[in-house]
This record gives sequence, C-alpha cells and structure tokens, in this order.
Amino acid sequence: MHTVDVVIFLVYIIAMLGVGVYFLRRNKSKADYYIASGDVGPWHIGLSVVATDVGGGFSIGLGGLGFTMGLSGSWMLFTGLIGAWLAAAFLIPKVFKLGREISLFTFPEVFGAVYGAKTALAAAVISAVGYLGFTASQMLAGAKLASATFDGVSLNGALIAMGAIAVIYTVMGGLKAVIYTDTVQWIILLAGLIFIGLPLGYTAVGGWEGISAVVGPEMLRLDNITWQTMLNWSFTIIPVWFIGMTLYQRIYASRSEREARKAWYIAGLFEWPLMAFMGVMLGLFARVGAEGGMFADLGYVAAEGLDPELGLPLLLRTVLPAGLTGLMMAAYFSAILSTADSCLMACSGNVLSDLLTKFFTFSEKIEMRLGYLVTFVLGVLAIFLALSLEAVLELMLHSYAFMVAGLFVPVLFGLYTRRPSAAAALSAMAGGGGFTLITIVADVPMPLGLDPIGYGIAAALVLYVAVARAEKVRNGL
Repeated sequence: MHTVDVVIFLVYIIAMLGVGVYFLRRNKSKADYYIASGDVGPWHIGLSVVATDVGGGFSIGLGGLGFTMGLSGSWMLFTGLIGAWLAAAFLIPKVFKLGREISLFTFPEVFGAVYGAKTALAAAVISAVGYLGFTASQMLAGAKLASATFDGVSLNGALIAMGAIAVIYTVMGGLKAVIYTDTVQWIILLAGLIFIGLPLGYTAVGGWEGISAVVGPEMLRLDNITWQTMLNWSFTIIPVWFIGMTLYQRIYASRSEREARKAWYIAGLFEWPLMAFMGVMLGLFARVGAEGGMFADLGYVAAEGLDPELGLPLLLRTVLPAGLTGLMMAAYFSAILSTADSCLMACSGNVLSDLLTKFFTFSEKIEMRLGYLVTFVLGVLAIFLALSLEAVLELMLHSYAFMVAGLFVPVLFGLYTRRPSAAAALSAMAGGGGFTLITIVADVPMPLGLDPIGYGIAAALVLYVAVARAEKVRNGL
C-alpha cells in the first residue's frame, strides 16, 4: 500500500481510540458502561445493530458468497431482515417493559426473571462462552483481511494489532463508545462501498459486458440457491435476533419501546436489500477478476484454488488507487471492529452481571472498575484464542451454535407462556444445544442435507414440551 493509504488508515484508528477516551471520562455507573444509560436514539441504535450483525460476516463471508454463488448469496441477509422485524414486532414489547420494570442489563437476566437463578446461570455460561468465541472469530476475520491487503503483514501480526485496537477502545468507552463508533464506522462503510468500491470494481472488470461474458447466467439470478441452504440460513440467523446478548443490550439502551422497534426496522432494511446486494456484487466482481487473471501478480492465476473469502480483499488491493485504498480498508475494518467490540461487551456483561455479581457483592465504584478489568481480560483471552490452534477456535464457534440451539426455545416459552418451567428450560438448553454441538463436532450427516442447528432447535422444543407436560402431570395440573 502507498504511504498515503497507511496514513489514512492510521488516522481512522486514532479516531476510534479517541472515541473510547471521550466516553471513558463520561461513564459514571454500570448502567452507563453496559447499557448506555438507556438514552440512545433509534438511528444510532439501528446502525449499531446492523453493524454488529453484519460486521466481519459481511466483509469476508458475504463477499465469499458472491464469489461462489453470485447474486443469490444476498438471500442470507434476507433472513436477517426477517429476524429483525419479527423481534421488533414480538420480542421488544416484552423485553423492553421487563427491562425497565426490574432494571435488567443482560439477556440471561430475562431467564432469571421468568425461570429463576439456576436457569439464568446456565444461560449466562452458554452466552459468555459463545460470545467469547465469536469475538475471537471477528478478530480473526479482520486479521485475514489485513494480511491479504497489506504487504508484509502476517496473519498473527494483523490479529494482534486488530485485537488490541478493538479491546482498547471498548474497555475505555463501554457500550456508548461501541454504539457511537458503530454509527461512524457504518457511515464510513456505506460511503466507501457506494462511492469507491462498487463503481471502481464494476469498471475494473469491464462492466456488465465483462461480467456476463465470464460468469454463468446462474450467478446473475436470484434462484441459484437450494431450499436447504435457505432453511439452514434461517435456522442459524433468525433465532439470534431473539437470544443475542448484543441485541438485548441495545434494547435496554433505547429511550423507549417505540424507538427500539424503529431501530430494529431500520436495521432490517439496511441488511436487505442494501448491504446484501452490495456485498455479493463485490464478491461477484472479484470472481470475474480472478477468472480474468487480475490477481496473477499476487500469485493467483485463476479462480480455482483461490479461497473465495480472499477474493474481495484481493480485488480492492488491485483496483483501488493510492488514497482510496486506505479509505476502503478503513471501511471494511470498521465493519469487522463493529462486531468484535459488541461481542466483547456482551461477553463482559455476562461475566460481570450474570456470574461475578451473583456470587460476590461489590460497591458501585468497584463494580465499574471491574467492568473495565473484565472487558480487558476477556479481550486478551479472545486474541489468544484466535492465535491458538484452529481446532480451539472451531470449538469456540461451535459453542455459538450451541447457544442458538439451546436458548431459542426456552426464551420463547419463557416470554410467551403463563407458567414457564425451569426444569423444561434446562432440559431444552442441555438437550438441544448438546445435540447440536455433538453432531457438529462428530460430523454426523443430517437428513435432507440440513444443518444440525435446525434439528437441535427441534430437539429443544420436544424436550421442553415433554418435561413441562410431565411436570404438570406430577403436580396434578
């Protein structure tokens, strides 16, 4: 990269750290640090929600889908729109009211309110482990992008640098810093894509004639997808909108139920069609460039053998001139950091509010300092996990699937039934999550070509209903 690109990128990093310093002086309580005092407007919340949800999955994963599937890869984020709008209509009215009535800070505290302390503790452990793994994966996504873009930067070196930046400003600023940097980062990403990435990428690959001459017609249609893939995305993405700790923190951070719901509707529209199509189109441009030998000087003579997720950063590295490369890299790093910082805050909230304070009593002042310390320790741990053996990180990511399969059914029954059963919830969490984790780790083939997570949710549902019914019979109800 040119020196001017490095300078632009460094200015962006310094600005993000500056936001952390700014809010460090303004956080006075645990509510300030973890839920932004419940005083954030809908546009900031909405942009923070979509930035968190898309993040590294957009910059790396969605570009990879465009590279392999073409425009049909955009349907992945359509499930994000469905999840966001379902949560706005059915979840937020319940959760916001409950959060204000009993001063909630975390997602597992909802379990405590409806099921009791033991169930909340189990949910906290599952959520904390899942978000620790997801924080590590986002840092790794950023490092992958950096090592493919910057000359002479190793994967581990990029990982340490990216992780340190995310950890420092998150530790200092808390959720306020996370939300407001998310807003700025998302604006940077939108501007970079609309005014830099898309037009220059489109021109570099020869426009429509160049694209249609290289890729098959199925890559330019929206039906190049199987029903199994669509269902798998639905099982994986839609439930997250009901069990994601990052999302509950933003519900509590909203000024009112109405503004929270507005934020979720905003987030859904930004996910699909806007971000979905921009992401897959850039991946598609990368495929055309790879097929045409655009990346031969970088050691990739054709699309075969090229990691699809490297196509996008290689395209940007090739077509962007000095100055614009730095701006575009800042845009993509912003997307990744906006997910990593949110997941780190979620994990920190679980550990402090749902675990430590349930066993120990702290003063308000000590609890604030512990928030900084816990966030820092977990951030460093996430970096070390991402640096360690790939198998360790894979296991941590599997725990995220465990979280989705184990918590989705209990939260629905807890919020929408009159007599939620703690025993049924624990059974569903252990059975549904355990089934998913075991089948993924053991690589057990699933019927109909579906992912284990869908069967894990079904198992959790069966277990919850069976145990709850048995409990009613036992109690003579």
